[in-house]
Amino acid sequence: MAMSSRLSTLLRNYDKIRCCSLAVSARQNSSAPEKPQKTQFGLKDEDRIFTNLYGRHDWKLKGAMSRGDWYKTKEILLKGEDWILKEIRDSGLRGRGGAGFPTGMKWGFMNKPSDGRPKYLVVNADEGEPGTCKDREIMRHDPHKLVEGCLVAGKAMGARAAYIYIRGEFYNEASNMQIAIKEAYEKGLIGKNACGSGYDFDVYMHRGAGAYICGEETALIESLEGKQGKPRLKPPFPADVGVFGCPTTVANVETVAVAPAICRRGGTWFASFGRERNTGTKLFNISGNVNKPCTVEEEMAIPLRELIEKHAGGVVGGWDNLQGVIPGGSSTPLIPKSVCDDVPMDFDGLVQVQTGLGTAAVIVFNKQADIVLGIARLMEFYKHESCGQCTPCREGTGWMNQMMYRFVEGNAKPDEIDMLYELSKQIEGHTICALGDGAAWPVQGLIRHYRPELEARMKKFHEEQAKQTASASS
Repeated sequence: MAMSSRLSTLLRNYDKIRCCSLAVSARQNSSAPEKPQKTQFGLKDEDRIFTNLYGRHDWKLKGAMSRGDWYKTKEILLKGEDWILKEIRDSGLRGRGGAGFPTGMKWGFMNKPSDGRPKYLVVNADEGEPGTCKDREIMRHDPHKLVEGCLVAGKAMGARAAYIYIRGEFYNEASNMQIAIKEAYEKGLIGKNACGSGYDFDVYMHRGAGAYICGEETALIESLEGKQGKPRLKPPFPADVGVFGCPTTVANVETVAVAPAICRRGGTWFASFGRERNTGTKLFNISGNVNKPCTVEEEMAIPLRELIEKHAGGVVGGWDNLQGVIPGGSSTPLIPKSVCDDVPMDFDGLVQVQTGLGTAAVIVFNKQADIVLGIARLMEFYKHESCGQCTPCREGTGWMNQMMYRFVEGNAKPDEIDMLYELSKQIEGHTICALGDGAAWPVQGLIRHYRPELEARMKKFHEEQAKQTASASS
């Protein structure tokens, strides 16, 4: 699962943060000429970071080094943590696990005087979000990118070790990762005196037991410590008290894996892709009613329509046959075709249309798909995966699940649509972690854009009921 409680905070406070940043920028740049807006997006092959995404080449150390991995890694380490953090900040990299928090700032929280406790990097490879399938491709086909990324990110934080918490069902991915770690140890790339830099750094892999909630950073830490995977209250934040009571940063697989490429090619190179505040390259998953479901690396801010038509072969039945899209994994709200026509695939662009980039897992519904049933199925998933710690989530997901399946049949009254929306609002923002938010948002998106469909089903159901009653009485 790629889910963080920060995602809900960012979405709720987006307008306030954006207005403040725009006001500051206006004061600082009142006399500066306005930057021209980028109009064309698309990534060239030579700019792709994940060069073996489809497993067409050797994924082991020899093949990885032939594609540029582990090149001048020692020099990167010797430049020190301040230099690495500066490059990450200059790149504009934001967390690729869903929250979109500035990576350089997050890693910098760990870069403070030691109080004697060791520091740790924890890599969130518990990819359980429905529709999301990007981290497993990295671990299966480009595992050395993640191992090298752990080393570079660990150096930036002053960490002594990295724990890769991988979803238990990822058998092949875990196997390939373990082989890559073993190869890196044998070559002296990690471990004592990693890459000959004088820096000692270990990498361990921990297999989870299949709980979606363990993708939340504090639940992941609890599970890593051998406890039940249930989220912790914050503060204290993991950067102060994390795994084993030590300072910890939890980062997504993709976020960590791109760090060496940014350091080698420069933060400004990475920042040249996308648009301001939404820079770099990104792995997108495209599934559902498309002709060629795929995972592809593309430039941030590429228009959603171009992404689907260029890489997934378009919507089944053509673009005009599109009904709606979940743009960022199952926990982000639906958007209708009218919004999909020109929305950019980045953090800020999607927040402006009341949804989110999330993990960039695009789920497409054409007009032949039952979109109400699709959302009802997601409610069943969230009900099943709730840890039960918070009452609004434990009880609310069950109620939403029951109501949604009645909505599928139309066995409800129009007043219940507003009742369901109010229920989702009582769950959103009232739980320790963001699972409650992730359960509420798909329902909110459905009601916001597809109320006429819900009302039509209810009308049809009650008309049929009336006909059956009339025929039975006659």
